[in-house]
Amino acid sequence: QVGLVESGGGSVQAGASLTLSCAANRRTFASYTMAWFRQAPGSEREFVAAISRLGDNTYYADSVKGRFTISRDNAKDTLYLQMNSLNAEDTAVYYCAAGPYYADYGRKDDYRYWGQGTQVTVSS
Repeated sequence: QVGLVESGGGSVQAGASLTLSCAANRRTFASYTMAWFRQAPGSEREFVAAISRLGDNTYYADSVKGRFTISRDNAKDTLYLQMNSLNAEDTAVYYCAAGPYYADYGRKDDYRYWGQGTQVTVSS
């Protein structure tokens, strides 16, 4: 079992930046593929970004490519999502997720552990 706790959400104006963090409670953090998903009201939970166990491979949804950066610090058991140039369409609850190394990075059913989510609201 891996406990994940997100932080860093908030309410910002369009064009602003935010950095989300996800802290894991297990030293096995480095063995997991990690990802961020988001869910807007009335919508399905969608893939945002993923990162391999060592952080040498990253993947992004087209909607955030070039604006968001996923990273991890395995020494601190923490995942990050740097979000720049935020717009109203980025408004959602953001979740971090942990999955096995063979997870299909964009497939939410492949992720075994989920945080409780953190709200990001962008006003235009």
